[in-house]
Amino acid sequence: MTDAFTRIRFIMVRPSHPGNVGAAARAIKTMGFHDLCLVAPRFPDVLELPEAQSLASGATDVLAAVHIVPTLQEALRPVTMAFALTARARMIGPPPCDIRQAATISCAHLQQAHSRVAIVLGTERSGLTNEDIALCQRICHIPANPEYSSLNVAQALQLAAWELRYALATAAAMPLLPVTSGQTEAGDEPAPSEKIQALMVHWEQALVEVGFLDPEHPKKLMPRMRHLFGRNDLTRDEVDMLRGLCTAMIKTARKS
Repeated sequence: MTDAFTRIRFIMVRPSHPGNVGAAARAIKTMGFHDLCLVAPRFPDVLELPEAQSLASGATDVLAAVHIVPTLQEALRPVTMAFALTARARMIGPPPCDIRQAATISCAHLQQAHSRVAIVLGTERSGLTNEDIALCQRICHIPANPEYSSLNVAQALQLAAWELRYALATAAAMPLLPVTSGQTEAGDEPAPSEKIQALMVHWEQALVEVGFLDPEHPKKLMPRMRHLFGRNDLTRDEVDMLRGLCTAMIKTARKS
């Protein structure tokens, strides 16, 4: 499913703010996508404008590869399923879904050979027209505050890209959390039982020395301490650190 990332297109219809175009390029690159298409942008040289370049940040390669076309029909030419992203309910048009459902539907659709998905976003001021939506197979909504549901177009695109990445990465069993390629340090390994038991002996001695534990009336203090340490899966380094603390406690108690 990793090739599915190359078969998703993000389409901005008649964008008027160059900064949003740059931010959109950055948004999709952070999620592993690269296909951004503009339909009849307000400024023909939008890709070269300082606002676009600045907000694209490290995604200027995506910005440089942007497709600019005159009509939505042309932008959708290679697409087999398009989602019209809109905040407004539509009385007439394709069936609606939320953005998470759209990501799930897209993931299933991309299992088919030669399939391609598009997320279509409208202008900053008025969104998509009914004619734009009629060219798509589904209407898509981002669940938001019903009293103020209007998202900036680049923000909406970022949310859509994130949902798509999560669905595709999960299907492909890709890691969802950052990973390190470094070697695990020996001290980070779980401490063996032998070291834990030695710690408990040392810990009990330290508690007695500082007067926290009365050996004549221990009650349930040490069993509870054992449970406390046992729940935390101590590493070798953590055991050594605690034993160093015990040593310092004992020395301080004896000096005083």
